Amino acid sequence: MVKVNGQEKDVAGKTIAEYLEATGYDLKRVAVEKNGEIVPKAKYAETVFTDGDTVEVVSFVGGG
Repeated sequence: MVKVNGQEKDVAGKTIAEYLEATGYDLKRVAVEKNGEIVPKAKYAETVFTDGDTVEVVSFVGGG
């Protein structure tokens, strides 16, 4: 299990890109932190979740 934004998810073995696409996140408007470190967008397709990871996904919202 992987803790994503405080909730346990069964996503071990998936890449960050796979998770974001499956959950409907806009890849251009998010930042991902895995185990306390920011993951560069260029690494989303190759960074795999493993059991015990803690992940935070932050969406950027525009406004005025």
